[in-house]
Amino acid sequence: QVQLVESGGGLVQAGDSLRLSCAASGLTFSSYAMGWFRQAPGKEREFVARIGLSGIGAYYADSVKGRFTISRDNAKNTGYLQMNSLKPEDTAAYYCAAVSSSAYMTNPNRYTYWGQGTQVTVSS
Repeated sequence: QVQLVESGGGLVQAGDSLRLSCAASGLTFSSYAMGWFRQAPGKEREFVARIGLSGIGAYYADSVKGRFTISRDNAKNTGYLQMNSLKPEDTAAYYCAAVSSSAYMTNPNRYTYWGQGTQVTVSS
């Protein structure tokens, strides 16, 4: 049974940092590209970042470029999203997802496995 479990969310002030983690089990983690998505209330789920199988090929949404960094540790079956200079508009539930493709996919419908999400709230 494949499981992706996010952690690290919380309530922070604008300008603060958070590091989200995504622990994977039940799959060969190194064979899957990983993505992070977010969804605010009343809005569609949107792409945040993705990273390739071996940790290369990081790609970001324009809204987070320069502030967020995606990474992974295949030895630990864990992915990360370092979020710096957080803004109130970053408030959302954050989800990690996995797909067995090296393509630079930003469409959430293309991802196979999903975590349950972790809430990030940024106050002004």
